[in-house]
Amino acid sequence: MKQNRLADETSPYLLQHAYNPVDWYGWNDQALQKAKNENKPIFLSVGYSSCHWCHVMAHESFEDEAIANFMNENFVNIKVDREERPDIDDVYQKACQMATGQGGWPLSVFLTPDQKPFYVGTYFPILDSYGRPGFGSICRQLAQAWMERPADIEKKANDFVASMQKEISNVPGLKDDITDNNSTLDRVVLDEAAMNLLGMGDTIYGGFGSAPKFPNAACISFLFAYSNFSKIPRFREFALKTLTKMAKGGIFDQLGGGFHRYSTDARWFAPHFEKMLYDNALIPINYAEAYQITGDTFYLDVLKKTLDYVLRDMASSEGVSGFYSAYDADSEGDEGKFYVWSKNEILKILGDDADLFCLFYDVVDGGNWEGQNILCNNINASAVAFKFGISENDVYEILKKCSAKLLKMRSTRTPPGLDDKILVSWNALMITAFARGYAVTDDVRYLDAAKSCISFLEANVISGDTVLHTYKNGTAKIDGYLEDYACLTNALLDVFGLEADSRYLELATRLGHRLVDHFWDSDANCFMMTSDNHESLVVRPKNKYDLSLPSGNSVSALAMLRLYHMTQDTKFFDICESAIKSVADESAQNPFAFGYMLNVLLMYLQKPTEITIINPENRKLCTSILSRYIPNSFVVVVQNQDQLTGLLKYPFFAGKEFESRTSVSICKNLSCMPPMYSIEDVDEHLL
Repeated sequence: MKQNRLADETSPYLLQHAYNPVDWYGWNDQALQKAKNENKPIFLSVGYSSCHWCHVMAHESFEDEAIANFMNENFVNIKVDREERPDIDDVYQKACQMATGQGGWPLSVFLTPDQKPFYVGTYFPILDSYGRPGFGSICRQLAQAWMERPADIEKKANDFVASMQKEISNVPGLKDDITDNNSTLDRVVLDEAAMNLLGMGDTIYGGFGSAPKFPNAACISFLFAYSNFSKIPRFREFALKTLTKMAKGGIFDQLGGGFHRYSTDARWFAPHFEKMLYDNALIPINYAEAYQITGDTFYLDVLKKTLDYVLRDMASSEGVSGFYSAYDADSEGDEGKFYVWSKNEILKILGDDADLFCLFYDVVDGGNWEGQNILCNNINASAVAFKFGISENDVYEILKKCSAKLLKMRSTRTPPGLDDKILVSWNALMITAFARGYAVTDDVRYLDAAKSCISFLEANVISGDTVLHTYKNGTAKIDGYLEDYACLTNALLDVFGLEADSRYLELATRLGHRLVDHFWDSDANCFMMTSDNHESLVVRPKNKYDLSLPSGNSVSALAMLRLYHMTQDTKFFDICESAIKSVADESAQNPFAFGYMLNVLLMYLQKPTEITIINPENRKLCTSILSRYIPNSFVVVVQNQDQLTGLLKYPFFAGKEFESRTSVSICKNLSCMPPMYSIEDVDEHLL
């Protein structure tokens, strides 16, 4: 079978299409210039490697010889991995949402030779069906329109771009609207946001909205922090219910750990089976918080099982390592096949223990999902223990033994496809998750994983204060995006807090200055998605919404606030404040889309608690602080005198002294207390 140009790409998604009869190009100068030289419209297809409907459209249309021949004759065809080029995806997703009221993948866009959209949609079947026009028909109609009515298409495309530019420029809180007072940045915003968010909640199964239901880690973190701030328990209780239901449902891989991307139903039972690195970086932090708040080891077990899954299945090597992007939902052409079981399989593998396992995990003869069984837990261990006349501990031991057997058997199946590119922003989120995991568990494997990933990024994608976006097979490419710089800055600060290695703080500070110098839009008071020297598209994208992934704007605001407290550079504080102001009113009205920024606003209003642990030889005292829930705090553990000496140039460490015993310095509300040496003294000032 003949290859096309995508065979030279590194993206697993693009490589999936390397044998299509479509004469695909990647997004590059050659393709864009060809469209101009030949005056041909561009067909742009955007997707990602684990996208189910991307696969469907590829099999139906892009592998069809007749359709491919027509595409090759009439269009310049460009394939883009939305994870490699989130800027391209963002620009044309906005066009799709404006035109159709919704977006998604595969994203299918027809462009003029100068990249202006004139027809846009998502999945199109090969023939008219699903209430959608057939892709072949669309191609023929648009090719004819381009030949016969080019002026009409150009006008439509120009109108499209003008509307997109207006939409992107219409950011709340433009300079002319911002006054010098902080009237919009007060507790009222938090109160309104928390109540509105709770009003969106599913009181039965937790989470927000109905099916399909996505985890939103930032909103859960905000509810925890707001409950602590307001002393109103119902916000915390709702967050805990959500996490409990998720961990017992099929969205959580009960055998191997890790979370699938979303649930197709409201009760977290039947997932869309793909696994994304970012979900398994963001969600564990919620379980760390839940464990810190409740002390319930149920949440701790989910945290560890998820982090262990990433170490086992997503690490790029056993040594200095980055982390892969995703596993597909499909294996051997069937969604979920790798993860589901028949009862007969389980009976054969587990023998005498099978009945107990099947009762606990809802395994039934006819299957609980499309003739197979998704493992989920709808019964308490105490009820199982009573039925079988054993203790709860015995139940858990049997379940542990059975799970190990099934996991071993599952490892012999054909695994889902792996997207093995390494994205800086997602790896940075994973560094943060491992740092939080170490703080809660004191398991040095997690800290080692975080440090190893930083070393990997330093060796492969970081040069001075510049960062490249993606790495695969020895090649790093594409200028870093806002989220790369912002997430990495925060990740460096997270690991710095655990070991106080000055190189982490120094690099974070350099990246912070680059964020300000090259991404900050002083007219709109927000961060742009691309730097001022990045490739120009028809519009320069900016993204303010926190959804499955936090927006680069919100993560940058947090980085600015944290860097300010470390360095006392007021430039960082002023930009953080402006970024929060630009979305404060909107975040109160639509909190689901601003969960991460609401956490930044809460930290800004409450003023962070600064905790410095010096000489952590008293591990009990040190772990007591690291493992407790202290939202809106900056904790730094200084290991030795040399570290402290190298850090005294930073205002955060001014006046600190190294002692022969473990000391704890706490600063709250811009006031610092004398060093403390016991858990009792620390408790008195933190509780």
